[in-house]
Amino acid sequence: MTGLMMKKNEKIGKIEEYLEELFLDPKCELNYDNDYQLIMAIMLSAQTTDKRVNMVTEVLFSKYNSLEKLKNANIDDLETILRPLGSFRKKALYVKEIATLLVDKYGSKVPVDRDILESFPGVGRKTVNVFFSEFYNIPAIAVDTHVERVSKRLGLAKDDDNVREVEEKLKKVFKKENWVKRHLQLVLFGRYHCKAVKPMCDVCKLKDICKYQKKKP
Repeated sequence: MTGLMMKKNEKIGKIEEYLEELFLDPKCELNYDNDYQLIMAIMLSAQTTDKRVNMVTEVLFSKYNSLEKLKNANIDDLETILRPLGSFRKKALYVKEIATLLVDKYGSKVPVDRDILESFPGVGRKTVNVFFSEFYNIPAIAVDTHVERVSKRLGLAKDDDNVREVEEKLKKVFKKENWVKRHLQLVLFGRYHCKAVKPMCDVCKLKDICKYQKKKP
């Protein structure tokens, strides 16, 4: 093993050790009771916080407690419920359209098929990765804004990498059996420690390998 490879492995080991120290048993922070609630909650979480999504879905899934009811829901009422979220009009349509697809084409069951799910309105690769890893524990790494930011600050990806490139690089540096856990740890680390604004650099044990820290005056 070359010195460069050893140095890289030591860096990854240090990152993993700190993530384990901070988040030994990480959990998804979205609330859900079943498969369709989860995939809708993930879709709704775009451009907003999990906390706000949970407030909204508590109302949404209580009032419309089945896919049939969501399919037949009044769009104006859905918009009113989803108003606290960004792009609430678009998301209201997505909820209704996803419910309709699941009822009419898939027997009210979310299909475990990436191509089908990515064809759903408002659902992309990140949403599917989160859904698969959370609901079925299928190895996947979803790259949201937190994961992307942390990965680039720690030099796990380049600054100009797109989200798919970041995902592929993370899949190479972390063992497949740890993908689900590492994804959650990176999300929580970015959400509560390595924040976009005012990250907690002073207490971070990774600041010596962090590009953001090195750029600070």
